[in-house]
Amino acid sequence: MPDDLFEIVFSTKQQKIVASVLVDAMKSKGGEITRNEMSQIATTLHDGSLQAEIDEPGFKGKLVRLSYNKRQFYDRILAPLRGMGMIDYDLYKKTYRLSDDFQNQMLRIGYKWAEYLGRKKLRA
Repeated sequence: MPDDLFEIVFSTKQQKIVASVLVDAMKSKGGEITRNEMSQIATTLHDGSLQAEIDEPGFKGKLVRLSYNKRQFYDRILAPLRGMGMIDYDLYKKTYRLSDDFQNQMLRIGYKWAEYLGRKKLRA
C-alpha cells in the first residue's frame, strides 16, 4: 500500500498532486476557506497560473506551474474529497473545512470488518 494517502484515493498522479496542493492551501488558511477562495483556486488552476512546490521526484524544492480544468477540479477532486468526508461544506457559513470524518468512517469500517470476520468461520 502506498504511503501517500492521495495515491490511494486518486487514480492519476495529476489528481493526487492537485488534491494535495488544495489540502495544503486549506491547511495554510487554518483548515477552512470560503467558497470564493475555493473558486479562486479552481480558476488559477484552470488558467495554469497556480504555482506550488510539489513532492514529486524531479520536482522537489522547485516551484511548478499547475494546470487543471475547473469543471474537472470540482468533479474529480473536490467532490470525492467531500464524499469521503475529508472536506466538509458548511451551508450557512459557505465555507469548506478540513474534516476528520474520513478517519472516523474508516475506523467504523474496520470495526465492522472485524465483527464480520468474528461471526463467519474462515475456511482454509
